[in-house]
Amino acid sequence: MRRSMPMMATAVLSLIVLFSPRLAGKDEKTFVMPRPAEALTYPAHDGSDKEKVVVAADPYDRSDKTQGVFRIKYNNEDLLPVFLVISNQGSQPIALTNMQVELVTSKRVKIQPATEDDILRRIARQPMKGDQPSANPLPFPRKVKTSVKPEEREEIRDSRFAAQAVEPHATRAGFVFFDIQDIDEPLEGAHLYVSGLRNSQGQELIFFDIPLDLYLEHARVK
Repeated sequence: MRRSMPMMATAVLSLIVLFSPRLAGKDEKTFVMPRPAEALTYPAHDGSDKEKVVVAADPYDRSDKTQGVFRIKYNNEDLLPVFLVISNQGSQPIALTNMQVELVTSKRVKIQPATEDDILRRIARQPMKGDQPSANPLPFPRKVKTSVKPEEREEIRDSRFAAQAVEPHATRAGFVFFDIQDIDEPLEGAHLYVSGLRNSQGQELIFFDIPLDLYLEHARVK
């Protein structure tokens, strides 16, 4: 029995070495949301003094920002991730269930955030066939039949802004994705509009107008 102990130890060590890369690979597949700072600290933000709410937009338009955060190369797919950050420094919660977000370019092109299905279709690169063009066309088929990897699906699901409320003295954040195909310089002169936020009495807050030039100016200085 004593003679078998070194053999058992060697076998256990071999198993650890064998499965460690797989475990590490599994950890690498898990999307981790960036930890947001208070919205006021981002260059591109707008706030309501009355409700003590600030909304910020932090575009992930460069590879040095997306690397280490996303496994999917959204910029290569003409998708622009924008980190939306909402801070509530008031004493009452803010409801986000009716929140609307819109990107308006310098040429007044209005872009709504892409849905999860929209993103899946774009990543799978399945073009739309036979559909009529719309005001905000997304060249995708109506049904999703993709070969997107499970970890990519997980990333798309977990990265999108999903908060339903912002508690008092709290900050909530997540990504919204915009289809910028065929749009030159989508951030230059653009504004991000956020509306539909409501206070605890059900009253709608004023809409937030975030000039994205503020982000670009800060990025150029850096």
